Amino acid sequence: MQPRMQNPAMILDAMQPIGDVFKATYSGGVPKTTLDLVHLRTSQINGCSACVDSGSKNARKSGETEERLSAVAAWREAPYFTGEERAALALAEAATRMADRSDPVPDAVWDEAARHYDEKGLAAIVLTIAVTNMFNRLNATTKQVPQDWSS
Repeated sequence: MQPRMQNPAMILDAMQPIGDVFKATYSGGVPKTTLDLVHLRTSQINGCSACVDSGSKNARKSGETEERLSAVAAWREAPYFTGEERAALALAEAATRMADRSDPVPDAVWDEAARHYDEKGLAAIVLTIAVTNMFNRLNATTKQVPQDWSS
């Protein structure tokens, strides 16, 4: 499998600034494992194999279990996630599937997330969703493939 082209962010030297935005999400007080789950679920929805692959690997490095990683696509039915994580995952799904409903992020979804996270935490989650969606669109459009970045 070959990508159509190099990732556009690499071509235009935008990876560093985008990476800086992504790193800023870690200053919001949300556990990294939660942000990893948000990234993974968003990438699953968008069908971005490169981000699902890298997101799973990063989550494992953060201490995430195989059991939870395997269940994140069905988080509503799985008993492994906290209320805080469920609220973040619901927000990720709504903000990623914006075209699926007339009210893209219903008040009930937002209010549940706001019940668990302060404004800084919400900012971290929303920014994680936004940056992940951007990467997903860059990667899916250009058919990027999973890579081994460890070497």
